[in-house]
Order: sequence, then C-alpha cells, then structure tokens
Amino acid sequence: MQHPTQDPYLLSYDEGADHGLHFSVPAFAADHGLNASRLPYVARVLIENALRHESAPGAERRHALALLRAYHPDTAAQAEAADVWLHPTRVLAQDVSGIPSLIDLAAMRDVVQARGGDPRRINPMIPVDLIVDHSLIAEEGGHPGARQANEAREYAQNRERYTFLKWAQGAFDNLRLVPPGKGILHQINVEYLADVATTVTTAQGARVTCPDTLVGTDSHTTMVNALGVLGWGVGGIEAEAAMLGDALVLRAPDIIGVRLFNRPAPGITATDIVLNLTRILREAKVVAQFVEFTGEALDGVLSLEDRATLSNMAPEYGSTCAYFPIDEETLAYLARTGRQPAQIARVRRYAQAAGLWRTAAAPGYRRMVEVDLAQITRVAAGPTRPQDRMTLAEVPLTFRKTTAALPATPSPELPEGAVVLAAITSCTNTSNPRLLVAAGLLARKAQALGLRPPAWTKTSLTPGSRVVTDYLESSGLQAALDALGFHTAGYGCATCAGLSGSLDATVEQHIAQGNPRVAAVLSGNRNFPGRVHPLARANYLVSPALVVAYAIAGTVTRDLESEPVSWRADGTPVMLAELWPDDAEIDAVVAGHVHPSLFTERYRDVFDGDPAWMALPTHAGACYAWDADSLYLRRPPYLDVPLQQGHVRIEGARPLLILGDSVTTDHISPANEIPPQSSAGRYLLSLGVAPDALHTYLARRGNHRVMMRATFAQPTLINELLPDGPVGATRHQPDGAVLPIYDVAMQYRDAQVPVVVVAGKDYGNGSSRDWAAKGTRLLGVRAVIAESFERIHRSNLVNMGVLPLQLPAGVTRLTLGLDGTETFDLDIPASLAPQGMVHCLIRGRGAPQPLSLLCRLDNEHEIEIWRAGGILPAVLRQALEDSREVPQH
Repeated sequence: MQHPTQDPYLLSYDEGADHGLHFSVPAFAADHGLNASRLPYVARVLIENALRHESAPGAERRHALALLRAYHPDTAAQAEAADVWLHPTRVLAQDVSGIPSLIDLAAMRDVVQARGGDPRRINPMIPVDLIVDHSLIAEEGGHPGARQANEAREYAQNRERYTFLKWAQGAFDNLRLVPPGKGILHQINVEYLADVATTVTTAQGARVTCPDTLVGTDSHTTMVNALGVLGWGVGGIEAEAAMLGDALVLRAPDIIGVRLFNRPAPGITATDIVLNLTRILREAKVVAQFVEFTGEALDGVLSLEDRATLSNMAPEYGSTCAYFPIDEETLAYLARTGRQPAQIARVRRYAQAAGLWRTAAAPGYRRMVEVDLAQITRVAAGPTRPQDRMTLAEVPLTFRKTTAALPATPSPELPEGAVVLAAITSCTNTSNPRLLVAAGLLARKAQALGLRPPAWTKTSLTPGSRVVTDYLESSGLQAALDALGFHTAGYGCATCAGLSGSLDATVEQHIAQGNPRVAAVLSGNRNFPGRVHPLARANYLVSPALVVAYAIAGTVTRDLESEPVSWRADGTPVMLAELWPDDAEIDAVVAGHVHPSLFTERYRDVFDGDPAWMALPTHAGACYAWDADSLYLRRPPYLDVPLQQGHVRIEGARPLLILGDSVTTDHISPANEIPPQSSAGRYLLSLGVAPDALHTYLARRGNHRVMMRATFAQPTLINELLPDGPVGATRHQPDGAVLPIYDVAMQYRDAQVPVVVVAGKDYGNGSSRDWAAKGTRLLGVRAVIAESFERIHRSNLVNMGVLPLQLPAGVTRLTLGLDGTETFDLDIPASLAPQGMVHCLIRGRGAPQPLSLLCRLDNEHEIEIWRAGGILPAVLRQALEDSREVPQH
C-alpha cells in the first residue's frame, strides 16, 4: 500500500504494525526498469538511505539514482562515478576516541556561548552509544585478584576523564554511556545494541522502519556487519560530524563478492578462517572497497558468531565493510542473545519486504573472490602484520628471521623465543563461544596432565562481555583456565589495544640485559611492531585455544603441530592433538551453557555503573568547567582556523619526516604507556608528574599538549631523515640540527615555514585513530605526500584540513632521491576538482623537479571540508551562522 503522501516509494511492509512503512528499493529499481534482486545487498541499504533522505515532495532522487546505476550489474559499465551520502541512524564510540570527540563538542559549546549563542545548539542529533572499554590495562594477570586490582587502578588513573564523561552524559541529549567493566563496544553492539531494523522519523514527519546503520570511532565497527547492519569505522572527527547531522560522504566503492563454500575440516576455528581470509583478501586488493559475503557456507556452516569473527577483521584486510545479508541465522542469533520475539519478527517482515533478506538469487558483483573453507588450515599470523598468515611450522622460522639481528644470551630463566605474554583478548574472538569453550577445554585437558605455563609467561583473559564469564563459570571451564593462569583480568580491549601492562620485573630485566628475542601470543586482531608490548619483538595472532597451547609451551621456537607442546612429569611428550578438543565436545558445552537468559540478565543493567562509577563527582551545566591545570583534559586549539579558499600556494615547505611503507596509525599516534624518556614523558615529568603516573597515550588524548609531543614518537617508526635514531627525533633544516620532532615542528611554526610529510605505500593503515590526523595538523603539516593511503586515515587527514597527495605510479621518495634538505612548493588551483591534480616543485641540490600529484580529495564534499580548514571549523561556523554570529578571518 502506498502512503498518503503519494511518495511512490514509501510503502507499507506490515499493515497492522506500528511504523509499518518503509522506503522500497525494489519499487524504485522497477520504476527505472531494473530488478533489485540483482543488486548487492550493501547497495540496497545505501540506496534506501538515499531514498529516505531525498524524500521531500518534488525532490530529485539524484543520489539514489546514481547509486542504483553505479551498482546494478546491468548499468554499472555505463554509469558515471557516484558518491555515497550515508546518514547513519546512530554512532558507536569507545572512550579513547569518544572522549576527544565530546571534548571537541564541549569546546564548540564554549565558542557558541562566548558569541552569544545557545551552547545547546551543539548536541548530537542522532543516538550515540559510548562504551568505556579502552582504558583497562592488564597490568596484573595470572592470579585471582587480577581483575579487582586492574579495575581499581583504572579508576584511580582515569578519575578526571570519567568525571568528564559523567558530565557529558547529563549535558548532551541522545548520548547513552556504558560505564567501565561491562565489555568491549563491538561485542556489546552485536549482543545487545544492534536493532538490525530500526525506526526513524523523516524530515517530513513520516515514521518509518529502515536498516540499522552506524559509524563507529573504532575501525572494528565492521563486526556488526555480520548481523546485516551496515557500518564501519571512521575517525572521531567524522563521527562528530555524523553526530551533528552531517552525512558521511565517500566515493562509492566497488562491492566485491566473497564466495565462501564447503565446510572447514574438524578442529579448524573461526580464527583460522579469518587469518587465512585476511591474507587472501589483502592479496585480492580489497582496500577501501565494500566486501559482501555470499555462497553455500552461509547456509548451515558459519554461525553468526563465526561471521562476526570474519567481519571484525575487515580493517586488517583493508575493506570498508564486510557484510553478511540478513537471513535465518541472523534471526537465530537475535534469539540466542535474548532479543524480544516482536523485534525478531519485525526484522523478518521488514527485511523480506525491503529486499534485504538473503535469497537464492545471486546478486551481481563487480568482482568475485572464491574462498574454499575446506582448504583452510590451522594457522598463526605475524610476527608484525595480521595479513602474514603462516602454518604453525613456520612460526619458529619467522621468529628467528625477525630477531636474527638482535644480540642475545638466552638462559634457562628466559630461553630464546620465550612467550612472555599470552593473552586471550579482543572482541574478534571472545564474542564467539565456540572459541572460548575450545580454549577452556584445552586448558582442562592440560590441567589434568599437570601442565602449566612457565614462570616467564604472563597470562591474562579479558573477555568482551560478562556473558563470557557466566558460561565459562557454569561449565566449569573458568576453573581450568584459572589453574593455568588465565584468570579474568577485566572486561575491555586491554592487550589487543596495546594495554598489556608490564611484565614481571625479573623477566623485563632478563630482556634488557640478556635476551630480547622474546614473543607475545594473543587472540587479538593487530600485531604491529611495538603495539602489543614494547619488549615483545615478535607478536603472533592465534585462536584462543592456541594461546593456551603456546602459553604451556612457553616458546615459539617449536612447531606445535609436530613437536611436543610440553612433557608430562614422567618425561613423555604431550602433543597438540592430545589436547585439542573435539568439535562435538565443544558444541555440547555451548549448547548446554550459552542461553538467551545470560544475555537478558547481563544487559539488564548495562548502562548502570558500579559503586566506583556512582561515587564519581557529578557536574551540571551546558558548558564544561575546564580545569586550567589539568593534564588530561584541555580545550583543543584547532577550531578557529583560517579558510583555504581560492588559489592556495604552499611555498618552501620542509619535510618534517620521510617515512617508508606501511606506516600505521600506531606509528603516527602511539597507544601504549608513555615512556619517561619520550618527548611527552619528559614534558609531563617537567610538570611534576611521577614516572609511575605517566599513564598511557590513550588516556591522555584529551590533552593536545601531550599528544602533539606523542605524534610520530612510536619507537619502531623509522624516520629516513634519521634512520639510526634517536627515537622521536628529526632534522631541522637548513642547519641540520637533530631535535625532537615536536621541537623541530615548533621551530618551523615560529619561523612560519610550512611542513609536509613524505611516505611510501599504505600510509596510515591500522585503526581509526583520530589523533594520528589531529597531531599531524597541530605539528603544522599542510600535506602528506605518499604513494598510497589507507581509507580511514586519509579521510581523517581531510577532516583536519591536511591535504593528502598521491605520488604518480613508479615515483617514490627513493626515485626522487630525497634526503630532507629539499623544499616543496605546492600549487592548489581555485578550480580543484575531486581527484584533481596539484602541481609540485621540489627544490634541492640539483635542478628543480616538477611533479603532478593526485589530490586525494575524493569528492566535492571533501573539497569543501578541506577548504574550510577541517570538519570541526566547518560545523562550528554553521552553528555560529545559525546563531547569526560568524567568525571572521
């Protein structure tokens, strides 16, 4: 039935239901002579979003039609390039990136109030869920009091940040907050927050059902794609814009089909599948593309929990999303996690009417990648990149190759390849009961044989939700894990986010004085150099059960498939096959102990804080009362910046750093504990902070004075201007002085000399860390010139007003012969178009070198944002204009 507004695409999907209206993509496609069943499902979600936001009477469905033609296989070849304008229904945030976003909003409120406007004009326009999960440090592990000690430390270190969050919770509308100790945002999202089909009110007042869509301030937001919910990670800056009603705009990526078929062999886990998949899809070059899963394995082979593991690691294989369409397994998972029957029924009716229900009709994809699950083997990934998948036999070889250059004197107290850190961590795997139960069963078998990890191995378990503890305890498996040292150390990202805490003091001393050839093994999703632990030179990603096995082995120098994991008291070997649980055994425990009631009970009070949270001070008021002496929270300085309009020339820019390939956002803005000898550490020590209270870069992201000094200060980052170090330093030109990067940047700023960063391929891969772009901008970097960019960081640079420029194919910093003495002249025309060219002239010792650089402002919206000096100044100007107060520059 058509709605009385006479909008031809606003139809009823359920006559008797509340909010039973929806915008019909099948009807829209049919009106243009096309069959919607040929569209990829991601395209259907995007087209519905465009239809809904172009629904004003007489409005031209320009964006919806462009997407339809670009994505339909019958018209794609002739279609012009299209842009996605996604208006998400909600925003998901964690504390590390969420607090800086709220600080920015608080600072905007100050400006609006100072200029006579209503500060509450700055307020989230769509629902925002912020989950505190990135502040837990697994400092203690391996004993029953680990969780209590870590959580007490967390509150002591983060009192000021958490007090700010309590103010924000009361000051901002549309903000819900999950206090510390409840779990990891992505796991909470799939287990509780995600609606799959939600209801909104259009600008014309129609109440409609639509797809649940979101952006998240964490790159692993893609995990929710497993539920048929479209969303991906963005920088905190972009998330702020979405909160304030702006669309997320990007050039419409290709949608790549990934056909999963056949059944994995017995004993193969979802972790094995995703680590194999990460390598396969990296090699298939799906970076910045949409990935959509299809194939026979979606029918009765992969559970929703398995799908979630696969979707979670989309950032590691580089795609924007990793989408599974809605089907019976989606509804079964909603039931397993305690969702209400009425909600589940609504999801079914809506998805089937809207063409979002997975059917036998195969969509048309621009490209298809085939993945035979029967060929998947048990693997690890490492030692420095998640896409470097290997068999267990290759682990010792890669370890020795990685650490060969390190001088070492192994000892019985710390042998070569010692596993100094073994962590069951990360929502990637702790969201999947089969993986955790497998780890528990392996632990129980090991316990029965009298096996334990050696003294040098720090063990920890940090689940993504409290439900994990419930089913591990009820099944008796938590006791077995405890016996091997895998006591729960808290609920949060912890080791996966680089917050693994210190090692035993004796172990650290042995590493420093005798044997740096040590390793970490974790069930996380990232293992970049220096991320997991600064003393672990090699880091391997494996399934939770293999974390337990490697902890028992105590070393990565044995092939656990063919060599003993350990030995019994009588000297007989214990092989991995003897410890590995049978699939039927795992399934029986899951069926017997993972029930919907666990989820309904645990999530009943998910927004309520524990006594420590409730004891924090509460402040009222529309504007935040900043503490001038705070070393955690300061009003940011990047809101009031000049426009970059018309013809822009950047002349005489110096290279602040010259970098190689695969520079990660961890390199640009580290997350770990602040070393006393670092630039940020020395700054804090000079202000009287005790060495043991420096805390982490993550926790101090609300203080730009710390974070500017942290930018590019990761110890493993190699600045080719100073390839032999020291860490965190660069050369000032033209005098050649070697100084901390921050000091050099400030000298250039005071002398009004612009700076650029030059880099290799895949610049900015990794997380959605907004401070990697904020710190870059505050150091005065006007442009980053690289061979290629990763999606999220490129977007973050644009949103901070930094120009991403791409070198021509075959041209690199090496072919240009750059040594850091050069200057760069950049000529940005007033008529700059999306992905237009920028003229560059490099002046050095020889003749000037002209270059044409591809400007990676990918659409008109990004050009507008860059010219405004960034998204935050643009939004602020609009708010002031609404208050009839426009800043002048």
